Amino acid sequence: MKRIIAISIVVLASLFSQDSINGQTNTEKLVIEEAERISQDLFPKSKTSPRGTKVFGVKKPSKAMLKAIDQGLTNLFAIARKNGYSKRLNYSDYTIFIANSDRNKDSQGNYSPDIAVNAGQYKGSIYDKGGYIYAAGIVVAFNPCAFLIGEHTKDFNRVSDVVRFEGEHLILFHNDKKRFLETQDHSKGGGHPILQ
Repeated sequence: MKRIIAISIVVLASLFSQDSINGQTNTEKLVIEEAERISQDLFPKSKTSPRGTKVFGVKKPSKAMLKAIDQGLTNLFAIARKNGYSKRLNYSDYTIFIANSDRNKDSQGNYSPDIAVNAGQYKGSIYDKGGYIYAAGIVVAFNPCAFLIGEHTKDFNRVSDVVRFEGEHLILFHNDKKRFLETQDHSKGGGHPILQ
């Protein structure tokens, strides 16, 4: 299984209010705004996956993309249960944003739709590409469980892997804070899969 770098970004805003604004909860509105801030994209299209995951996209998510997202969460939930975790194991617990990718090929020429974000703690590491890094996925919020991935037009197995790997951070956040803190920052080494 390929290792994919995923970066967790903690949302500092409070995401717990449930007051309705134009059909959206304050929480949903804040999470959407944070995904837009990180990616510099708008997410006008939304769908619910066949298994109940809320998906927002820059374009209407394809059936193949929705199926891959559900498969990634299925894989995540199976490995989480194997590790004794029980919280946040429902498809409806997750919101996934599909952003425009900032690159479609990695430095070896492999298909790799990734998102460029500020290097932050990765500055000076092997991931630093001149003040930014490319991430396969980025955690947007912990409650609700939300993350951002790049738009894919092929290699949907990679989508399933990215979903599973980003989800590992969220599963650990809700089930095992110590292990979450040990694995949230890949700049100190380590990658995915975290859960074996």
